[in-house]
Amino acid sequence: MSNDNPFAEALFRTCKYWPDYPRKAFATVEAARSWTTHFVRWYNHQHKHSGLKFVTPAQRHDGKAQAILQQRENVYEAARKRTPQRWSGTTRNWALQNEVWLNPERTQPKIVKIAA
Repeated sequence: MSNDNPFAEALFRTCKYWPDYPRKAFATVEAARSWTTHFVRWYNHQHKHSGLKFVTPAQRHDGKAQAILQQRENVYEAARKRTPQRWSGTTRNWALQNEVWLNPERTQPKIVKIAA
């Protein structure tokens, strides 16, 4: 649907494709809560999120992401210096964004041209 929350949809997709996703209904509410707690712990502390440059949400929240990403940048730069012929341009951008928006404000209105 056009008004769905893309973050919620992405989380649900991650949940649904997780290998431990249950194929049958939970037997009890407690079983559902236990599974959800396990999933949330995995998601926050083990799942390396592509939108966070492959650090975990916990690493980002705890302020550890910057050091991890700086180390990755150093490794990439060292590899590029060692074998420059393997690189056609710059190395990967490991900089994290400070803000994420669902519907960012546009600085200029979008102009639609209609062919006459």
